[in-house]
Amino acid sequence: MTPSRPSVVPYIASWSPERVSSPVVMSPRGGIAYRDEDTCDRDTKGRLWLRTLIKPRCGRPELGRVHPLRQRRAGNRLLCQVCGGPSDRDERGTLWLLEDCREDWDGWPNGLLTVHPPVCVPCARIAVGACPNLLSGSVAVRVGSSEAAGVYGVTYQPGKKMKPRVVEDGDPASQWVLASQLALSLSDCTLIDLDEITDAPTPPS
Repeated sequence: MTPSRPSVVPYIASWSPERVSSPVVMSPRGGIAYRDEDTCDRDTKGRLWLRTLIKPRCGRPELGRVHPLRQRRAGNRLLCQVCGGPSDRDERGTLWLLEDCREDWDGWPNGLLTVHPPVCVPCARIAVGACPNLLSGSVAVRVGSSEAAGVYGVTYQPGKKMKPRVVEDGDPASQWVLASQLALSLSDCTLIDLDEITDAPTPPS
């Protein structure tokens, strides 16, 4: 029996036909490269990105694997990570759902680097119940300002492949990272009660 698809597949999730294999090599200029590299393989800061196909809604969804291009697009354009439409915004900022790490430092999540794009109001409750990263506890945040500040990916050393991590802009390791997700820095943040917006009546059209 063919397994049924989950009822909700996030916009940033990958689908089975979107995998592609392109081994990296050491570049004569330093860092890593693809043998058949073209201009689409690097971002404007010169970082190499994981290659992937674009075939959403084909095959089976792979919820544990983020699609690099869609995640990057959602982060840059502040699109909802679940539906791919505009995220919610009010006078306090854009709506984000984050793992609840308020004990990490005073003023959290100001200064946080996250690879999770924002959400819209209809998708916020879905994300709380469906995203594995949020099941142990989540918090809703209005983010007044966000900017691309790095990438998440596997860094390489000659003859050695390291664990994935966030590499911030300006880090010398940027030439050795195979980027797979955009990292955003959050500031001017306000913690909010998600129930206040998800349970609010819909205004008449």
